[in-house]
Amino acid sequence: MNENDKNNENGSCTAREALERLKEGNARYLRAERSEGDISFAVRKRVYEMGQRPYAVVITCSDSRVAPEYIFSAGLGELFVIRTAGNVIDDYQAGSVEYAVEHLGCRLVVVMGHERCGAVSAAMSPGQKNYTKRITDEIKNAIGEAADADIASCLNVRHSVNVLEEKLGFLKEEIGDLQMCGAMYRLSDGSVEFFDA
Repeated sequence: MNENDKNNENGSCTAREALERLKEGNARYLRAERSEGDISFAVRKRVYEMGQRPYAVVITCSDSRVAPEYIFSAGLGELFVIRTAGNVIDDYQAGSVEYAVEHLGCRLVVVMGHERCGAVSAAMSPGQKNYTKRITDEIKNAIGEAADADIASCLNVRHSVNVLEEKLGFLKEEIGDLQMCGAMYRLSDGSVEFFDA
């Protein structure tokens, strides 16, 4: 495979093909003892010279235990990752997704929450202030009166997907083959469950 073929294989995916690649990557991650993503000099050189062509956008929490490149066995240039505490969506995240779709050719956008999310737990507890309160207020809006942290995390993911759909619905109309879905990462075993995909 020449360098152009390698570069095009990432960015030329349909939404369905990108989702299958994420699922296959997670399956490899579950079996792996070490990272399987390609970070070789050849890949670093290629993405430097030819630019990035990620096959999917993954919006996830900033939690240090949640690293999409590892979770999906992805190498450099394969995923466009946006991280924020509680995987909340505002105009900055939406603008980053818009860029990845319009300029990099991504056709799949995944909002991935996780078990034992500290931001979700903080939203379920009183006393948040300053900038943290802006995040927890958005999560509270998503989870309502949910008392179970894992259910609340799922509700938060679905809310973030809905926010993206509202903000970027015009992209789906323009492009057609653009899928936005939610997912949950299980810290307990490393598996990813995709919602509505």
